[in-house]
Amino acid sequence: MTTKEIFEALKGKFGDAVIKLDESVKDPFIVVDPAKWHDIAKVLHDEPEFAFDFMMSIAGVDYPDENLIRVVYHLWSYKNRHKLVVKVELNRENPVVDSVDDIWANANWLERETYDLFGVTFKGNRNLTRLLMPEDWEGYPMRKDYEEPEEYHGIKTERENPVYLFHLVQPKEEE
Repeated sequence: MTTKEIFEALKGKFGDAVIKLDESVKDPFIVVDPAKWHDIAKVLHDEPEFAFDFMMSIAGVDYPDENLIRVVYHLWSYKNRHKLVVKVELNRENPVVDSVDDIWANANWLERETYDLFGVTFKGNRNLTRLLMPEDWEGYPMRKDYEEPEEYHGIKTERENPVYLFHLVQPKEEE
């Protein structure tokens, strides 16, 4: 199925919860209502016409000027040999969407990474804890307005450019 065919089939099942189709980009995508995302995901996984049995990735994208965080899901069907990109748009001040880790088991880790780096809360995730950053880290490093602290527990967070380790380039001396 093409993205357009999937969009039309989902629109028939979920109406206005399937918001838009964008075919103008290299990877066409659909945008769905975050409140209905879990129901839509279940249909995408379970119904044979879709059979999206593999969650390839989940990514967050920060749009501070629009006050949005978009969560982007890449799905693949081994049976039907088709793919789909689905986006949900969340309010940046309180980005919350239902977890799909009960549908695709690997979503657990992918959601945790998106939570850790962007601050998206995935309601119902079995273990929504930090994955990359320490548990007591403040803030979400992939947000565009994030300011890295100068130190963490007395350890400087700024590191020397690793290129200097290879002696290919010498740091400029400060005057």
